[in-house]
Amino acid sequence: MNPWIMFILMASLGLGTTITFASSHWLMAWMGLEINTLAIIPLMAQQHHPRAVEATTKYFLTQAAAAALMLFAATSNAWILGEWHIQQISYPLTATMIMISLGMKIGLAPTHLWLPEVLQGLDLTTGLILSTWQKLAPMILIYQLAPSVNTTVLLMIGLLSALIGGWGGLNQTQLRKILAYSSIAHMGWMLIVLKYSPNLMLLNLAIYIVMTSTAFLTLKTVSATSINAITMVWAKAPTVTTITMLTMLSLGGLPPLTGFMPKWMILQELTKQGLPMTATIMALAALLSLFFYLRLCYSMTLTCGPNMIVNKSPWRFKTTVMTPLPLMAVTSLMLLPITPSAMALLT
Repeated sequence: MNPWIMFILMASLGLGTTITFASSHWLMAWMGLEINTLAIIPLMAQQHHPRAVEATTKYFLTQAAAAALMLFAATSNAWILGEWHIQQISYPLTATMIMISLGMKIGLAPTHLWLPEVLQGLDLTTGLILSTWQKLAPMILIYQLAPSVNTTVLLMIGLLSALIGGWGGLNQTQLRKILAYSSIAHMGWMLIVLKYSPNLMLLNLAIYIVMTSTAFLTLKTVSATSINAITMVWAKAPTVTTITMLTMLSLGGLPPLTGFMPKWMILQELTKQGLPMTATIMALAALLSLFFYLRLCYSMTLTCGPNMIVNKSPWRFKTTVMTPLPLMAVTSLMLLPITPSAMALLT
């Protein structure tokens, strides 16, 4: 792709998210989301591969339906109450409709079915953008909308997303689909605590973005997209393989890694709010996710795949490309000791 076109598309991605961040009017927020969607579509289809085109078409149709539903709900709220302000959604049906549309945009259950299929058709770089940057603007809108949405709706969507995200990834062999179900599960964890501690949701979102970025960057470094591929990575890049394994365990929420911190704090908050059954179900859903992360770790480090490569030795990787991987790896693995400071900041 032409560098100038790439620059315009990346600038448009940033612009769309910034407009949504800065807006207090539903029409401006909708406009920022649409700029975001239109900017990423050429990036998704740049490979000119049938799977990439199919994923781009599915993504476009889903995002268009979600945007239309959100615009309809915001217009209905303005028609009924005469108010376009984002935090002035006092009509329950309108708030629920906007919540469903934003959930469709980021892949929350039960409107999650597009996310694994779309992510599977993309390369790892575009998948990284879709799994991290594209979730920022809708999550900020959900953050602002939370006081207007029924608590039961948020709890049900969060529980369903955590369970489906854990259950759906169990039988997958493609890494991008596994990361898609991981995204669904993490979004459920964020939504379940949003009503009780919005700042904790933001902390969880930041940690999720760092961990997912580390996972995508390590997989891109070793050019692995399936479980069969990562079984042969250890001989080529043992250090990167170790980082990948620890990152997967961190995504699963295993102590003493960073990913344990948000799950620990969310379960503690749910218990404080008098929801022990909800906390128990979320903890069991985390075990489902941890199982398929452990499958990946087992394949990466405790098995030795057949090496039938007959061409040039592939064990050396180019090191001339600047990457934030080292910093992100340290962040996604070693932040658990700052948990007391994080809890003090949140309270």
